[in-house]
Amino acid sequence: MAYTKSPRPYDKEYAQYQGTEEQKKKRAQRNKARREAIREGKVRKGDGMDVAHVKAFDKGGSNKDGVRVENASKNRSFKRDAKRNLVSETSKRERKK
Repeated sequence: MAYTKSPRPYDKEYAQYQGTEEQKKKRAQRNKARREAIREGKVRKGDGMDVAHVKAFDKGGSNKDGVRVENASKNRSFKRDAKRNLVSETSKRERKK
């Protein structure tokens, strides 16, 4: 969504989505997984890698399901529907294989 005539309403976005208890808990889990990967030496700050969950939070996953390290571009390229919900955890690149 482009904001060309008015500034982006960050306060409203936070209140409606990012500030909800559910999203705060998910963000805390993501941060915890990344901290553990840094501690284990799997990733470093600024290396362009993401700590991806084997089963996405949108699909009911958690840190217990496992995490893996992959390129940020691979991790952020999943197929989504018109409402931007996750449809497939397999990227276009992986489907071609």
